[in-house]
Amino acid sequence: MKKKFTLTDLDCANCAAKMEDAINKIDGVTAATVSFLQQKLTIEADDARFDDIMDQVVKVCKKVEPDCTIEM
Repeated sequence: MKKKFTLTDLDCANCAAKMEDAINKIDGVTAATVSFLQQKLTIEADDARFDDIMDQVVKVCKKVEPDCTIEM
């Protein structure tokens, strides 16, 4: 399943790169990109576990950029 999400309060390109690296390491994620300029997250992950994977993605994002939120 491939989905796009809007990010709010992503403050720097370096944080976006760190998020992208961390998200791509999550088990079940096929591909993920975080665009600082567009403030978007595009993720492709296992359909059966998508909700659980997104819970982990939210935790990763909060760890890297505490003010950043993912509009779901």
